[in-house]
Amino acid sequence: MGMILPQQRRFERIAFIAASTPDAAEAMRELVILYGNVNPEEADVIVALGGDGLMLQTLHRFMGRSKPIYGMNRGSVGFLMNEFRLEDLEKRLEEAEASVVHPLRMNAVDTRGMEIKARAINEVYLFRQTYQTAKLRISINGQERLSELVADGILLATPVGSTAYNLSAHGPILPLDAAMVALTPISPFRPRGWRGALLRDKVTVTITVLDADKRPVSAVADHYEIRHVARVTIDMDHATGLVLLHDPGHSLNEQILREQFGY
Repeated sequence: MGMILPQQRRFERIAFIAASTPDAAEAMRELVILYGNVNPEEADVIVALGGDGLMLQTLHRFMGRSKPIYGMNRGSVGFLMNEFRLEDLEKRLEEAEASVVHPLRMNAVDTRGMEIKARAINEVYLFRQTYQTAKLRISINGQERLSELVADGILLATPVGSTAYNLSAHGPILPLDAAMVALTPISPFRPRGWRGALLRDKVTVTITVLDADKRPVSAVADHYEIRHVARVTIDMDHATGLVLLHDPGHSLNEQILREQFGY
């Protein structure tokens, strides 16, 4: 009879990353004592300790690296995170369910003609910089769909981001596997009653700022801001997949479904 070899774990090497708060720092200290810690570049999995802000930063930092991210909540908002516990981390990682999300690509051109590129996991939004409302023209796949939106701004949200700023702006919540994005106005004035649009996630959205010198507008991709934009083009980067790990019963799909029922 041959020797039965022990089954190899999926995640042998764990790297911990913590937010700059006392709670997160203490959690990391205790977890490193229990499970060790490796350089993130050499890790099989990244464990992020903080809130949703840290999770977004970690996803951006390791974008394109194919490293799964498992978050534990040591912050104020923890929609993307798992419950914090010291015990059984290795077992939780082995049993975790994976969700794959794709970021948005933003290509912005400012009023000086400079081109800036950035990615967003939650949303790209445009917002007025002064007391004057923004005037925006919206095109989908090169075809003008709205000649002039007068509003504080507009955002394009992924399914993950649909429960964040998009929801606060009265946009729809999207299931993770919906293959759609939400185009949602922010405090619209004209046209009256326009509440936005649901679009396939393969479209290219172009937003042109009208009268950009008089009515300056910023563009923001998650936490990266470009001021005085003249035109912004946004599409989804399907070639880049980001892997989030969640405990069974608390997958990202489940979290989004719960949001739709208000709990």
